[in-house]
Amino acid sequence: MPESGANIARADPAAALQELSEAVRVAASARTPLRIVGSDSKQKWWRTRAVSRLDMRSYRGIVAYEPSELVLTARTGTLLGEIENTLAASGQMLGFEPPRTGPDATLGGAIAAGFAGPARPYRGGVRDFMLGASLLNGAGEVLKFGGRVMKNVAGYDVSRLVSGAWGRLGPLLEVSLRVVPAPAITTSIAWRCEAGEALARAAEFARQPHPITALAYDGVELRMRLAGAERAVAESIAKLQPTLRDDEANDWAQWRDFSHPHFSNAETLWRVVVPPATRLLTIPGFTWWDWGGALRWVRSSAVAEEIQAAVARVGGHASCWHEPRATVGQLDPLDALEARVKQSFDPLNLFNPPVES
Repeated sequence: MPESGANIARADPAAALQELSEAVRVAASARTPLRIVGSDSKQKWWRTRAVSRLDMRSYRGIVAYEPSELVLTARTGTLLGEIENTLAASGQMLGFEPPRTGPDATLGGAIAAGFAGPARPYRGGVRDFMLGASLLNGAGEVLKFGGRVMKNVAGYDVSRLVSGAWGRLGPLLEVSLRVVPAPAITTSIAWRCEAGEALARAAEFARQPHPITALAYDGVELRMRLAGAERAVAESIAKLQPTLRDDEANDWAQWRDFSHPHFSNAETLWRVVVPPATRLLTIPGFTWWDWGGALRWVRSSAVAEEIQAAVARVGGHASCWHEPRATVGQLDPLDALEARVKQSFDPLNLFNPPVES
């Protein structure tokens, strides 16, 4: 299929790629760290000591889109909104529900950050939808991994490791993604309950075959989002007997985009990932949660040592949302692997070096 009629890159992609490669080679020669940016809407979550910018926005456009195969390939400077509008025209969507961190947020930023919205436990995270990727290494060379179909992936797929790497492995150039059909209907239901009851209900719901795509608790209401065939959604609502029903998507969008008022409070906010069946955390402060109980947001004045002790008891890990590099508890097992790949791809530590390095 041709390039799907979507808006293709306005600049010559070959010329844009050549300019990016040359910029990396010059930086390598001068040992100048680079801050990789698209719209720069996520800079507050990755603090780098690099000052020189490598702007990826010129390398944009949808390369291939095959609705019948549920596969899309695009350059990473492409606007996230353009990707989503193209998919919506064919009744499809991205499965990992990336946050909208700004009107000009790019596909590359969504992949590099690795953030996934409320549907994360039910549809999967960014890595689950990655089929292939290409990037520049520290010598300005193009490296390609994976492919455009699942069967092309053999062994460990480096294309999945770039998700959540914040550009540390190199500037992403192009990604191939598995996409999913959009549901026929989406609606939200809710129950007013205390925190303990909310967690008990969440554990019960996890054992039931409902078309759940989000389950969260805001301190007052346990809210569930259902999406799928109209009959399946209607049958679930009849069985679940909610006390409230709300078809508006605004609240879910605020949770997805970190724009809900809960996220703007001046107190220190911790992002805590725990096994979903974990009971109430022994951390003083206000807690709300997402991902069916697996993601807890804790607004607390407790010191890091208190947070560490609490999450260690339940086998989780926590990061300060205002200083995401300050992590306590168990680390992501991919961190060590990423460090080895980083040494191979970028031995000069050019790309997005963190402030503390």
